[in-house]
Amino acid sequence: MRALFLTLVTLLLAACGAEPVWAPDDAVQRARYVSGEPPSITLYTVVRKLGGEGGHSGLMIDGSQRVMFDPAGTWYHPRVPERNDLHYGITEQMRKFYIDYHARETYDVIELKVPVSLEVADMAIARAESYGAVNKAFCGVSVSQVLRGLPGFESIPQTFFPNRIMRAFEALPGVTRKVHVDGDPDNNSGILMIQRSAVAEN
Repeated sequence: MRALFLTLVTLLLAACGAEPVWAPDDAVQRARYVSGEPPSITLYTVVRKLGGEGGHSGLMIDGSQRVMFDPAGTWYHPRVPERNDLHYGITEQMRKFYIDYHARETYDVIELKVPVSLEVADMAIARAESYGAVNKAFCGVSVSQVLRGLPGFESIPQTFFPNRIMRAFEALPGVTRKVHVDGDPDNNSGILMIQRSAVAEN
């Protein structure tokens, strides 16, 4: 128990060092994307193929605009402005890029999508916008805290562990589930190069 406590204290202290990122207003406004689809919140969980451990959690929120909350994540695209782990301008192409970046020979991406009201979706965007920069190993904590403050998501536990969030999210009414599988190698630098090339050609 003492070891667990010391580990948590170490992680909490480390979280104080998260680097803030703040795209300018004009970049965020230009990138704004409205999907035209019904409002929804989608949980992405990156799960190790061998062993099933959850490696990362992210949220796509589709409300008055569509954004991706990727706390402590490493995904980046030059066409997607970021403010403290919240990425703006998540078109269908960017959504697929996000999934492709995380799905590889050692990890699958589990997609869980639940319909919500526009009010709840925009509340989720506001909570993600105000959360602040998230340090490594805190993706689960931040995703669970954003969700737990929303009507209808009270059953989501506050936890470090992506799989616990995934199991609770999957129990929500109306959830749909997809599994994204890819055979790309673990080194995803090539994926980023392909993504940038694809956007440049469009």
